[in-house]
Parts: sequence; C-alpha cells; structure tokens
Amino acid sequence: MIEGLTSSTLLEKHPRLEDIMCSLDTVGKMPSGVSGEIRQAVALARRFNESVARPYALELDRKMHEDPTYVPWDIVKEINRWGFYTNWIPKIYGGRGWNLGSLIPVVEELCSECAGIGNLMGVEYFGMSVLFAGWNTRITDKVCRDVVAGEKSGEPCLIAGLVTEPGAGTDAEETELLHKARVRCLARKVDGGYVVNGTKVFISNGHVSTWHISTAFEDTSRPADTMMCFAVRNDAKGFVYGRMEKKMGQKGCPASEIIFEDCFIPDEDVIINAEQIKKLKHSPRETAQQVIDFVVTLTRPGVGAMGAGVARGAFQEALAFARETEVRGKLLVNHEWAQCLLAEMYANAALARLTYMECNHITGLYGMAALLNLKPMYYYMKMMPTALLDRVMPFANRLAAVQQAFRKIIMDRQKEEDALRASGWASLSKFAATDLGIKNCHLAVELMGEAGIRHDMRAEKFLRDSKLLQIYEGTNQLNRLNLFKCLVAPAAPEALVFEE
Repeated sequence: MIEGLTSSTLLEKHPRLEDIMCSLDTVGKMPSGVSGEIRQAVALARRFNESVARPYALELDRKMHEDPTYVPWDIVKEINRWGFYTNWIPKIYGGRGWNLGSLIPVVEELCSECAGIGNLMGVEYFGMSVLFAGWNTRITDKVCRDVVAGEKSGEPCLIAGLVTEPGAGTDAEETELLHKARVRCLARKVDGGYVVNGTKVFISNGHVSTWHISTAFEDTSRPADTMMCFAVRNDAKGFVYGRMEKKMGQKGCPASEIIFEDCFIPDEDVIINAEQIKKLKHSPRETAQQVIDFVVTLTRPGVGAMGAGVARGAFQEALAFARETEVRGKLLVNHEWAQCLLAEMYANAALARLTYMECNHITGLYGMAALLNLKPMYYYMKMMPTALLDRVMPFANRLAAVQQAFRKIIMDRQKEEDALRASGWASLSKFAATDLGIKNCHLAVELMGEAGIRHDMRAEKFLRDSKLLQIYEGTNQLNRLNLFKCLVAPAAPEALVFEE
C-alpha cells in the first residue's frame, strides 16, 4: 500500500489528478438532486424540439435568408412561453432556480435540431452570466425580475451581453491581450454616473433584448485596469440599434450592432467598477480577469454543448438518410463502410458531450455559482417557498452588506488553482467539441452526397450553423492558448504565453 503522504505527492505531480479527472470530486460533493433536474430539463427540451423547433427550423432559416432584417419575435415568444428564459434564474432573484448544471445539456438538445433556435435560448444566459459575474445583487435582482415579469405577461424581456467591439474581439476576453486590442467604448465619469460612447458588434439577441449588459473602459489606454460593467435598457437616451448582420448560419438568432451616443448610465446601474471593489483583495486588473473567467467558464462549455448538438444533429440526419436510401441494391445503412462512418460520427458527438459535461462538473464546484451547489444551500433553496423568497429577497438584495458578503465569499475565496482548472477545461470543451461538431457536419454531407447539400435534408444547414461555433466566445485558436496557459504552462515555467 502507498502511504497517505506519498500518495498525495504522487497525485500532485503534473498532470494533477484533480486537473484530469475533475468529475471524481463531484461524486461526493454535488447534491444528488442535480441528476433529477437534468433529466427533467432534457425531457422538456425534447418535447420542445418535437413540438416547436423541428417543425419550424427550416422555415425560420429560409425566412431570415430572404429578409435578414426580420426580427424573430414569433419564436422568441414561444421560447418565453415554455419558460426557458427563467428556469435557470436563481430563486433569490425570482426565477424557478433550476440548477445551472441542467442548463448546458438543454443547449445540446435544442442545437441537435437547430443551432439558431438553440442560441436564441442559450445566449440569454450569456447576458445573464455577465450580469451575475460582478455579484451586484441589487441590479441582478432588478433585471432578473423584469425577465420573470416578461414571462408572466407574455412579452419577453431578454438580456444581451455586449463585449465585442469593431477593433476588439477575441482579445477582449483576456486581460493579457487587452492592451493589444483597440477598445473604444469609453465610460467617462460625471456627476451621478457615467456617459458612455462607443460601439459593440456581433451582439447575439441584440434586437430582441430589453436589457443590455455591457463592458466599457474608463481609460481606453489602460483597458485591463479600468474595465467596468453596466446595465442599460434599450429605451435609454443615447442607446441606438445599428445594423443586423447578414449571417451564413444560425440565422434564426439575430446578431446586432449597438451604438452608445452620449448614453448616460446612472451609478445605480453600474454592476462593477474600480470603486466598488476597493474592499476586495484583488486588484482591478485581477478582478477584471476573474469576472471574465466567471463568464467564460459558463459560456465556453455552453458553446461546446452547441458543438455536441450539431454533431449529434448531423449524425441523426445521416442515419435517417442511410436507413431509407438504397445503394447498389441494399440499404446504405447495411454497407460496412457506412456503418464505420456512422460509428465515428456517434463517437464524435459522445466525445463532444464528455468535454462539456466534465466542464459542467468543474464549474459547479469551482465557478461563480459554486455557493448554490453546496448541499445545505441547494436543499435550503429547494425547500424555501418561492412566495416567501419573493417577499424577502428584493429587499435583502438591495442591501450593500448582502452584496459585499457575496463578493467576499465568491470572489475573495476562489483559489487560483481552481480558477485555472475551470478556465482551462472551459477552453478545452469549447474548441474540442466545436471542431468535432463541424467534422460531423462534413461527414454527414459526404455520406449523403448530392442530397447533403439540399436545404430540406438539413445537413447543409448544420454545416452552416456549425462554422460560427469555432469563432465566437474566443476563437478556437485563442482557446487552445488559454488551455496551454491554464493546464500546460504550470509544468513548463519557462514557457511564455500570449507574448507573440
């Protein structure tokens, strides 16, 4: 037998066991109720796919192709009616409080029919993650309760996240690269708030969102040290919608240009800035990176789930084609070469899923929502009547002491090694799963031949939809470098990352 101390030393060697088998830790630490929630959430998504997504996906894609300025309120209202925009809002903010671990499998389900419709739902939680990341409970409560009210009234109130600028895309997601980016969104301090000028581009759901959660910079020559975050409604003075992008894929989800023209943001709508974090232990630059990591450790595996979704959707269409198509006197599915190709496609979808589920476990343990996954907190929130929380929490969330306590617990207590593990795996899932997704789309078109490029056969749509996955939420190249920084470089201290 290996003695305890020796065993610990061996397991600490690179690669550390905790870094390569992260789900091991979830066995004992995560609440068992999470698995039941995942089953319930996936069942709901499959019912939605059968009733709404599959019958409408091709029609929506064609409609957006013929009129790229069409705003898809019809499907947004349907997603709203099914409760997808509020299911994962914590109960302390008025939502149903489903565990975040059940969200990402739902993204795969929806994207296995249509990545555009899947993104119409999923990207709502990108905007929400930017809102949550600053742990400003007062503003989060206000915005989330607007979303809940929108579901009850039947008039959707969505949230968009605004990060990318015309001169700053992938490099806006790493503080080590921000000095190379050409950020121009300037927030100038004035009495009672800020005046913001600048442009944000490629904003998913921009034209269908009421609340916009945006980054800006108090000094664009020192962006990593002066980043701040704010919330603004689309009816604010100085908030202007620009063009809607003409997209190749995921056409159902609009990508918008948002312009700020002397847009006044009151102090009460500032989510986080240098002034608010003076009592935290990290510097403004370190806090900026922590906020970015809080967001991307949720959203990058989400994009990985989209990759798994298109990989699975392309596989399913290819299998259906093979079952009904005869080649040389027998069904295609009975040709051995076709069986090998279909088996590879099945494996690709499964591997993509494994990456985002592993990441799902890590985020649950070490991400910004880790507090809600502690067993006492999880079951306490489950048992608390929603009506009681709705009477108490709006008041409590406005208290500065509550906000400061959450920031101290979540932001100050996060260990650097946990943050690196979560960020590294998020990048792994993002680039690995989306590369597998596009690979399956190519294989599906290859198997189906000429039929594969017909719109009604869906494979070409999956191929168009999948390409975007390799680009947004940090390009796959950036994510490979981030994985190197987080999980490889610790074993190679002489390595320099982001230096070229």
